[in-house]
Amino acid sequence: MDEQATKLIHQAMPFAQRLGIEVLEHSKDLVRTRLAWEHSLTTLGESMHGGALMSLADATGAALAYSNLPEGAQRTTTIESRTSFLRPVGSGHATASARPLHVGRRVIVVETEIHTDTGRLAAKVTQTQAVV
Repeated sequence: MDEQATKLIHQAMPFAQRLGIEVLEHSKDLVRTRLAWEHSLTTLGESMHGGALMSLADATGAALAYSNLPEGAQRTTTIESRTSFLRPVGSGHATASARPLHVGRRVIVVETEIHTDTGRLAAKVTQTQAVV
């Protein structure tokens, strides 16, 4: 775990801290984070709630977008997000890996994959971040 990057993301996004999101790796080309399965984050069948997975993807994508801000920009904000859920996360961690698809002056498009501890793809998210 990258403790310094985790502390920064928690300061910038208090909701990420509340969920317990940890940063594993952070660069302009890749941000990897994880969220531990716990009962309070589940839905029917003890699977991690889709909202928790979407929050993990949104925080991870936002961190990547922020790392790619053009000179003079202050922040980003999500303006669109599309999630495809492929399988449940029923234990361990959900690990998100975000990569840039497009880095422009007005928008940044990010693709995030969420995997289970066994490496199986649980969700794929494409989000558009407005540059502010």
